Amino acid sequence: MNQRNLDGNSIIIRLEMTTKDIKFGEVASAISEAGGDIIAIDVISTNQDVSVRDLTVAVTDSQDNSKIIDAVRELKGVSIVNVSDRTFLLHLGGKIEVTPKTPIHNREDLSRVYTPDVARVCSAIADEPGKAFSLTIKRNTVAVVSDGSAVLGLGNIGPRAAMPVMEGKAMLFKQFAGVDAFPICLDTQDTEEIIRTVKAISPAFGGINLEDISSPRCFEIERRLNEELDIPVFHDDQHGTAVVLYAGLINALKLVGKSIADVKIVVCGIGAAGVACSNILLSAGANRLIGVDREGALVRTQTYESEVWSDYATRTNPELETGSLRDVIRDADVFIGLSRGNLLSREDVQSMAADPIVFAMANPVPEIMPAEVEDIVAVMATGRSDYPNQINNVLCFPGMFRAVLDCRATEINEEMKLAAAKAIAAAISDEERSRYYIIPSVFNDKVVKSMRNRIVEAAVKTGVARRVPREQTRESEEL
Repeated sequence: MNQRNLDGNSIIIRLEMTTKDIKFGEVASAISEAGGDIIAIDVISTNQDVSVRDLTVAVTDSQDNSKIIDAVRELKGVSIVNVSDRTFLLHLGGKIEVTPKTPIHNREDLSRVYTPDVARVCSAIADEPGKAFSLTIKRNTVAVVSDGSAVLGLGNIGPRAAMPVMEGKAMLFKQFAGVDAFPICLDTQDTEEIIRTVKAISPAFGGINLEDISSPRCFEIERRLNEELDIPVFHDDQHGTAVVLYAGLINALKLVGKSIADVKIVVCGIGAAGVACSNILLSAGANRLIGVDREGALVRTQTYESEVWSDYATRTNPELETGSLRDVIRDADVFIGLSRGNLLSREDVQSMAADPIVFAMANPVPEIMPAEVEDIVAVMATGRSDYPNQINNVLCFPGMFRAVLDCRATEINEEMKLAAAKAIAAAISDEERSRYYIIPSVFNDKVVKSMRNRIVEAAVKTGVARRVPREQTRESEEL
């Protein structure tokens, strides 16, 4: 047996062997030939006729799982009882739980947390609803809301299948920013019903994180909730991506010595993320931004069925360029891809301006693979973790919600998003910055604190903060 690192990909196969028909060596050989290495064996039960064992098998690729299972299944005298892998085991029973902050040891404790003493707290909130922020979980809790209509690269898989993603997001909120988050997956994809439901549950939460809701419904849902709720609503697929994208672009432009006001930027894919990314770049001072989708370059002289596209066209493409992506990418300084894989060619990149910046963020396959253009780009970024410069919205949402909860913001505005992006970019010093390092790691513990302070400052400045944290006041006085 090859003792491979247990932290790698592995599956656990529980099998029942009839000892008169097969020897264990035959099972081990079949697994090895199918591409697996047995790294642990646990005997569950055994007698003269039957042996039940758990085999932990290391695999190089999760796609090898089915080959190994099929190879074992074909053996005479072997029955597979169960197959699980480390990822599935981690998800058993879900990945999060609710635990009390104070244990209940006796009747007096019970009376304070529940009846009768809790009535005094309820009455205080009834008299002054704002006290819910200090006397309930509203102070530090976010709802992660999805309808399962646009999950990762999986598409419309529904609310039940979306739960593991939302649970994972709740874990990230807690680990990176100390924010309590709860996954709420709704069994409806009706826009009005989603809006009504989120409004109905909002009293318990200090913020709403919309997640994996398909376009164009996500625009209307976010807009209406922002208008009708007094707590911040943030569609992370749009705005989290936009914030981290702009953070990366800040550092990329510094490397090539160009200004956002001067560069020509081509954004490919004008869906939810494409619109949000364009909006933050326009707010940051971009003057020459062109959006491209399946009908080519969006231009205000054309008519579109999509209201989103029509509005977008009125605010972009000042030189009225027309044609396909290949036409408008000529002489562009920056390409931002939020569309589909293998859409961009090496020749397209060669037609760009000197020191081109390429952010190919389609997942799992980028618009162009880094290896194809590494020698001709100044900076390359993707949405993948196995290449440098991953544009990952995990860098945004924990710090964003830490800030808005601390200052009890009523909304998240464009100034706060710009502040968040600048904080992320500033986590990389001038000495550290390179073509392979324009975005800090999600595990950089300086990012959330820096984001939190800058976002709170922006919230106070723009009048959407209902509270100025004490430490923020002290920092302002020191400045």
